Amino acid sequence: MTAAEAKQFTTIPPPPDDHPTVDVAFDRSNCSGRTTVSPTSVIAFENVARESESNGVSESSSCELSSKHSCNSSIMRNSNDEKESFDFNDSALSSDYASSRVSFSKNNNEPISSFNVDSDSENSVNDDCKPVEPVKRESVKGKKGSCYRCLKGNRLTEKEACLVCDAKYCGNCVLRAVGSMPEGRKCVGCIGYPINESRRGSLGRCSRLLKRLLNRLEVRQVMKAERFCEVNQLPPNCVSVNGNPLSFEELVTLQNCSNPPKKLKPGNYWYDKVSGFWGKEGQKPCSIISPHLNVGGPIKQDASNGNTQVFINGREITKVELRMLQLAGVQCAGNPHFWVNEDGSYQEEGQKNTRGYIWGKAGMKLVCAFLSLPVPSRYSTSCGFLSSNVVARTVPDYADHGVVHKLLLVGYSGSGTSTIFKQAKILYKSTPFSEDERGSIKLTIQTNVYAYLGILLEGRERFEEESLGNLKKNQSLLYTTGTSPKHGDKTVYSIGTRLKAFSDWLLKTMASGKLEAIFPAATREYTPLIEELWNDSAIKATYEKRNEIEMLPSVASYFLERAVQILRTDYEPSDLDILYAEGVTSSNGLASVEFSFPQSAPVETGDTDDLLDSLTRYELITIHARGLGDNCKWLEMFEDVGLVIFCVSLSDYNQFSTDGNGCLTNKMILSRKLFETIVTHPTFEQMDFLLILNKMDEFEEKIEHIPLTQCDWFSDFHPVISHNRPGSNNSNINNNPSLSQLASHYIAIKFKRLYSSLTGQNLYVSLVKGLEPDSVDASLKYGKEILKWNEEKPNFSLSDDSMHSIEGSSFSH
Repeated sequence: MTAAEAKQFTTIPPPPDDHPTVDVAFDRSNCSGRTTVSPTSVIAFENVARESESNGVSESSSCELSSKHSCNSSIMRNSNDEKESFDFNDSALSSDYASSRVSFSKNNNEPISSFNVDSDSENSVNDDCKPVEPVKRESVKGKKGSCYRCLKGNRLTEKEACLVCDAKYCGNCVLRAVGSMPEGRKCVGCIGYPINESRRGSLGRCSRLLKRLLNRLEVRQVMKAERFCEVNQLPPNCVSVNGNPLSFEELVTLQNCSNPPKKLKPGNYWYDKVSGFWGKEGQKPCSIISPHLNVGGPIKQDASNGNTQVFINGREITKVELRMLQLAGVQCAGNPHFWVNEDGSYQEEGQKNTRGYIWGKAGMKLVCAFLSLPVPSRYSTSCGFLSSNVVARTVPDYADHGVVHKLLLVGYSGSGTSTIFKQAKILYKSTPFSEDERGSIKLTIQTNVYAYLGILLEGRERFEEESLGNLKKNQSLLYTTGTSPKHGDKTVYSIGTRLKAFSDWLLKTMASGKLEAIFPAATREYTPLIEELWNDSAIKATYEKRNEIEMLPSVASYFLERAVQILRTDYEPSDLDILYAEGVTSSNGLASVEFSFPQSAPVETGDTDDLLDSLTRYELITIHARGLGDNCKWLEMFEDVGLVIFCVSLSDYNQFSTDGNGCLTNKMILSRKLFETIVTHPTFEQMDFLLILNKMDEFEEKIEHIPLTQCDWFSDFHPVISHNRPGSNNSNINNNPSLSQLASHYIAIKFKRLYSSLTGQNLYVSLVKGLEPDSVDASLKYGKEILKWNEEKPNFSLSDDSMHSIEGSSFSH
């Protein structure tokens, strides 16, 4: 492409700060216009290696290419925003390395789509609340209808369009233009922007072109990301109900009810909260949705612009609705005011007697279809409700399903709540993870492996610098002349030039925040490099000192030792992989699983209690501490839970993290502060708590080398330990306990005394190894016994002292 052709492109405004734009100059040709090669491809790394060896320094290629910038400036373009072509077997989302220039665009541009809110009409949304026209690209010098990237094809060529701008790409260019599609079918430069509202109808509907390019699992993942990505959702302030713009919570309530409005678009609507009638402002009802939703304001009398002097729930109905009532046999003489319920029963305002049912008359469904009026979605249920035996019905609908006991699982970051939640799904669900979930978990695990490798490479650089420094000191001692080490001196942590180029590029990609966008989409290309990197002696030497790399999580070893296998395209995560994986559950969202404990004893034994337990339903709800909001204000949502399970990591006693004020604080102290906030919350007054002391296996290893007194809260822990202790298998808390048992029991007592001082109640405690299914199963069954005890407690007359013992009772191992 010539410089004149490159100028025909119009740059899309940069996304917000949380999606920084990475401007990359990838053209490695000279002014004569030779073929281009991506510097992140395997070929490019070899070229860099050769260039570096010829110059003696690995970074010389960067300097050489920078000196040619004036020559190549006319043909170097922004790969994210302008979508031009470069020869690249890898993802178009790749960041730069030695020959690249990275710049983060400031958030000084408005989004591509925006909506107008009328502030002069009680904060209602304007009727012309429409998205601003998307950014238009200037016509390219090519055939009309050609691809925006390769400039080939015509109007008949099958292409895929960006959901934000009007860019269209052919089958050869679309995957390079959109990358791994973290938000669906968007150009890389459009990531972070809301979609064009005119294309909302195609959201989540895969094209034939994409189905040919991707396999079935990848298509499902992309479409799922496209539908549920936060930035792609309908802006709440563009939907007005009964004159009030919706808040985010109201929009979520409206879209997630049992019978939501179909194809909701920006605009003004009216909603009858009693009957469920829903329609556009000034028009007749178009559907019947779930009633009694707390959205919008009260319905207005002229919501549908009726002029019949007949009212339903305070709204003057239209002539079409009046005709429907007359055909249903409703007496409408005398300008009546009716009160209509969701089941179709109606009565005059001020009267208690039900006068009839609108949809109970035969043929009303056909009448409503002829008049283009909605009917309840459960029409057959409504007719059954109108039968003569409805009054005699006393059994509620939910009786068949039984009562669901809710358990709230919460804890500080890294306490293991995610592992326990995943264990519950594996233990009690026949299909713990769907095919879509396993596909998403696979991508998460592969992305985590690249992150672990990046942290390992950072540690390698630090170890190499330390080794070179020690080498220089040793040489200065040996040679009194002060001879410094030669420039080419290497250590056990030094890697080859080709791997060094890949290492620099990966670390810069992590620093730019684009790792998740690039990987694992480019896994296939980089697998040979990863295998070569993992087999390098310098990486192996670094891995042996992994305990000295503070940023490397403890679970990284489990995945790094199988990095080559995990990064293959045919990799399928096992249940154990899922348990070890980080980031599988939402970090700040809400997740729940409903289950029942399996029956352990045969029915013929006569153990009816166990049979009833197998029929009782439980719902385990987990939420990250960051998802509770400031001062845990969202805890009010969980007022109906029966038991709160608070999780604490025993191995956190020597770990530190930043608190809300940015101060470095011991993680055990942070867990204690969160514990105090939750147990004293008014929502959980008089509610039982189960404390799970998790990661007992890690704690057993750590306590032998690192004293518990490193945490200021445990400064008075000075156990008397026998030097003739038996083996850990025979040791127990009552007979020559091990150091880990003494320490864990001590921590449990500290929390129990704290809980008693705050609430005056007893705290239940359980020691758990989150990665062992039997341990988690025993702890959750202990929670079940606590719930059963709460139900049976009124039948017993125990003293407060016996129920609220601090030291010995309510402790589960």
